[in-house]
Amino acid sequence: MTVDGWFIAGAIVGVASTIVCFVAAVMKKKPNDITILALAAVELFILVYAVASAIRLAGPGSLVGEAWEFWGYMFTAAMLPVAGFYWAMMERTHWSNYVMGAVGVTVAVMVARMAQIWYGTAAQMPAAAHALLPLQLGLGL
Repeated sequence: MTVDGWFIAGAIVGVASTIVCFVAAVMKKKPNDITILALAAVELFILVYAVASAIRLAGPGSLVGEAWEFWGYMFTAAMLPVAGFYWAMMERTHWSNYVMGAVGVTVAVMVARMAQIWYGTAAQMPAAAHALLPLQLGLGL
């Protein structure tokens, strides 16, 4: 996998948000301005990443993987902080901070997958998988 600046920034923002939210949850704090802002930072990053990706695709850049898969991940990653915020507003207990913390690390993993779709993966198919390929194609897998 190619590690670019977007992946590094996404990992930092996502993990930092997770740490902030989990620390607040362990301290039995209800969702507050700090945890909500940590979640907002994740959403802001995803929105900036989406705009930058659209600009990169409008220029000479291209995806190695499928565009629908990349934008599906992007849309889902953009909806997770919104869902976490909604959850935190509906259930104002310290447990909501765990949910918001899970959003940060989930988005970080999704950004890693988007980088794989953008640049392609370098993993080679093992020999045993080559032997099963006709079977998989025959089964429609």
